[in-house]
Amino acid sequence: MAKRDYYEVLGVERDAGEDALKKSYRRLAMKYHPDRNPDDTQAEERFKEAKEAYEVLSDSRKRAAYDQFGHDGANADAFGAGGFGGGFRDVFDDVFGDIFGARGGGARAYRGSDLRYPLELDLERAVAGDTVTIRVPTVVDCDACAGSGARPGTHPVSCETCGGNGQVRMQQGFFSLQQTCPRCKGTGTVITDPCATCRGAGKVRDRKTLSVKIPPGVDSGDRIRLAGEGESGSRPGANGDLYVEISVRDHPIFDRNGRDLACEVPISFATATLGGEIQVPTLDGAVKLKVPEGTQTGGHFRLRGKGVKSVRGGAVGDLLCRVMVETPVNLTPRQKELLGEFDDALRGGDESAHAPRATSWFNGVKRFFEDLRP
Repeated sequence: MAKRDYYEVLGVERDAGEDALKKSYRRLAMKYHPDRNPDDTQAEERFKEAKEAYEVLSDSRKRAAYDQFGHDGANADAFGAGGFGGGFRDVFDDVFGDIFGARGGGARAYRGSDLRYPLELDLERAVAGDTVTIRVPTVVDCDACAGSGARPGTHPVSCETCGGNGQVRMQQGFFSLQQTCPRCKGTGTVITDPCATCRGAGKVRDRKTLSVKIPPGVDSGDRIRLAGEGESGSRPGANGDLYVEISVRDHPIFDRNGRDLACEVPISFATATLGGEIQVPTLDGAVKLKVPEGTQTGGHFRLRGKGVKSVRGGAVGDLLCRVMVETPVNLTPRQKELLGEFDDALRGGDESAHAPRATSWFNGVKRFFEDLRP
């Protein structure tokens, strides 16, 4: 039976690159592997056919001979009279090495873990920015053994199980799987005489003092990254990072909404009625606010540029003042008498002119009950 075209076997174009060849072969090898298709001779033949095609097309010299002379040219150029050489392991390592483990030997380096540190700030500090000193619990290299885990004066020895590679190879049928060595956990070495300080771990718990620059305008949920200040990695792995997570405490006066601030400002009955000027607090100090005559409870006034400049840039926000008319309490008899006279004077005239909201509300109530009548 004549052999099929290698490009047809892999299902790729004749100008396919290395990535396309590898992707196609990987798919076919996983689909037709004998371990996945026991007692299926047709699947086994398809597996061998895909393997042969990839062995040729993945080698530039063999591929050039095949493109010029076909199957005969590829066989003569690549393998001589003895037919196909090269074991399955070579092809498997080339295609599946990035899935089941690195092909090369040597212990693996692992990056240290990232750390999180919650930091609470007052609103004033968050808006203005500051430099804060923090003490962070972390894991660092043991000073006594310089991170080796071995007693000072001794050294870790090469792992006999993996020969110092940190990886062991396991054969499962046609598959050759490379896994982390169970004895040395991928380090390639074992400690026969552990350090008394860290008990062979090479790491100890510690606290380190760091200075954190808080940029102006940070808000709850913002994070500040300190590169390399996390846990130390396994040599020569890099250290992890430290993320300072900002939380802004509630303020007794201001509420924050992004760039804007808001506050409630109590005003007297007389000021609300006659109008006047009041002092309003801001983060920069008190400012004067003009209250117009006849101001009602819940009225809003906007002070431009008295909010927050966001850490992400842009214009400074505003301060929104919501006035609350305060009802007088603990009145003297004379004050109550004067207030009664004032109320009588209002009732003697056009009440709707002095209390338009109350008049509108009572009219609405009156219409509601009239609509209920049969």
